[in-house]
Amino acid sequence: MTITLEPTVHGDRVSLLRVLGPAHVWALGVGIVLVGEFTGWNFAADKGGALAALIVCWVVGLLYTSVAMIDSEVTSTVAAAGGQYAQAKHIVGPLMAFNVALFLVFAYTMLEVSDAILLGDTIVAKAGVEGLTHNSFIAATIVVLAWLNYRGVLMTLNVNFVITAIAYISIVVLFFSVSPWTQGAVLKLNELVTPDNALPYGWIGVIAAFQFGIWYYLGIEGTTQAAEEVRSPARSLPYGTMAGMITLLIAAAMTWYVCASMMPWEYLGITYYPLWDAGKLTGSPLLENLLFIATLLAALASANGCINDAARAWFSLGRDRYLPTWFSAVHPKYRTPYRSILFLLPIALAFAFIADLNQAITFSILSGVLQYTFMSINIVMFRKKWPLGSIRRGYTHPFHPLPAIVLFCLCVVTFFAIFLGFGSQLIAMVAFYFLISLWFHFYRYKFVRRGDQFTMPWPKPQGY
Repeated sequence: MTITLEPTVHGDRVSLLRVLGPAHVWALGVGIVLVGEFTGWNFAADKGGALAALIVCWVVGLLYTSVAMIDSEVTSTVAAAGGQYAQAKHIVGPLMAFNVALFLVFAYTMLEVSDAILLGDTIVAKAGVEGLTHNSFIAATIVVLAWLNYRGVLMTLNVNFVITAIAYISIVVLFFSVSPWTQGAVLKLNELVTPDNALPYGWIGVIAAFQFGIWYYLGIEGTTQAAEEVRSPARSLPYGTMAGMITLLIAAAMTWYVCASMMPWEYLGITYYPLWDAGKLTGSPLLENLLFIATLLAALASANGCINDAARAWFSLGRDRYLPTWFSAVHPKYRTPYRSILFLLPIALAFAFIADLNQAITFSILSGVLQYTFMSINIVMFRKKWPLGSIRRGYTHPFHPLPAIVLFCLCVVTFFAIFLGFGSQLIAMVAFYFLISLWFHFYRYKFVRRGDQFTMPWPKPQGY
């Protein structure tokens, strides 16, 4: 099969390849997120009890459904690498675009770090060898996956599709292995979640649980980073993103039901391996080993997708001169943003060795929620500047502006929840993004060529 390269509007000699389909978009989005079913979501139970973890599962699911709907409309119309960054530069302006790109880079890089730490700790826990540390496993994970991303996006996401599918199937196998339709045989939800302990800390515990409820779906918006490498963005991005969201809603429900029916909320809220522990509690060595392997595969798939997405956001900043153009180079053979991949590699390694897992997770969540808050504003401006019928859209999300309002309100609640647990880190991160915005405004903005950024053949916005 012959692949025709499409020239970029930036005049690059070498461009990214359009080789991806809906399955690759699904593999990118679900691959990044699925690790949250294997660890992370369950800490919501520590904040508010098992029932709080279920409540935030569905309420945060509404948040991410709004994210998926909004992203599908805007990205299928603004099909460029950088995803939400590309949206911001076309719709809002340079300062917002710069910050959104940084939100993306840090959200994915810190999630990659968390995945690598999880993988290393899981192997060490399984090995049970005294003196064995996770450092070598962390380094090997990050370096090997960076090499895979360096060699090509098609191979990267083919691998992600396979390992994500295996990890997802393991959840389904566990679910049907514990007779979910018969309470009392293996599952004991009625005994473990009672009126006395359903919400041990009341409704404030439910609010606090939002911080870790994000882990059920964190990263599904990463599908947009593949926009420039998808063969048919108007079809593949909405299909892949919405299919991914449906997949995750099902996985989240099955995961909560099994784990909350097998472990008391006090233990469920502190374990790092809820699904692996559930596999152990069945008494089946086969299920135990399957969930151990699936935990590793989910962490690998997530870190793999995060490297892909962080590099595309960084590459886009270089291509538009928000950062030095050196970062915008595309490999002549593999057609990947190889310099951005290599530049972010030591940064990920450094954070992996010096950061605490909770700090890395919180940094990722905060950056993600900042980005979601922008999206609620972005879609309102998009519809106002280019109403329906004024430009061609690959997908039009329904019920506007309700999803934007729901998204904004739930982001505010999530910020409050994070403040309850990590207030100082929230303040420090906001200060960091404020200072870096000042740097961009007073130093870097002069290098930006505004006219070159607008790559979409749209009419002038209404009111201009």
